[in-house]
Amino acid sequence: MALLSFLLCYALVVSNAAFWVLALTVGFVFIAPMLAMGLYEAGRLIERGEKPTLGRMLYVRPALRQDIAYLGLALVLIYLFWGRIAQIVYGLSTYHLHRTVNDFVTFATSTSDGQSMLLTGSIVGGVIAFFTYCLVVVSAPMLLDQKTNVFAAVATSVRAVIENFWPMVLWAAILGVLTLATAATGFLGLVIVFPWLGLASWHAYRELVPEHAPSSQ
Repeated sequence: MALLSFLLCYALVVSNAAFWVLALTVGFVFIAPMLAMGLYEAGRLIERGEKPTLGRMLYVRPALRQDIAYLGLALVLIYLFWGRIAQIVYGLSTYHLHRTVNDFVTFATSTSDGQSMLLTGSIVGGVIAFFTYCLVVVSAPMLLDQKTNVFAAVATSVRAVIENFWPMVLWAAILGVLTLATAATGFLGLVIVFPWLGLASWHAYRELVPEHAPSSQ
């Protein structure tokens, strides 16, 4: 995953499409819970006293479910919605089209319109990201672990965030900062950060929903 992310961003930069690097970096945050299914499976196996293998983490049979596909589709739709909102915020902030990253950065950091755009975009994007986090932080591993449907899993996830609000806000900040920080390493930092966060997310789910015993599948 780290290698593919690095090669994709490198290809975008050398083809003068560096704007997409930021969009894809943010998009990774939206879809990361689905990509971590193999790590949730590793946590589940360890909890059951079994040894996880690379094969079982790459091919997670319990994840091949309609309800998990629905959750993944919902995340993609939210990401596309976020992209449209970002375009609207940018369009309302300037009538110029900034064709290079340097021009865009100069506009965003050195003009009042650009700074207002950053503030508005950060607030709106933060709200959308936290809404997505509420929907998926528990539901993704829960759908892997339990015989439940996507609606019950999402409701459980939202309830878990509400009932443990400030700890979950802190956990959201840790997830976001560490995931985005890997971009500074060309995503090679995912080699360390992603497995750690994936297993930690599994343990967070098990602590938040302790009444559900591990599945025997």
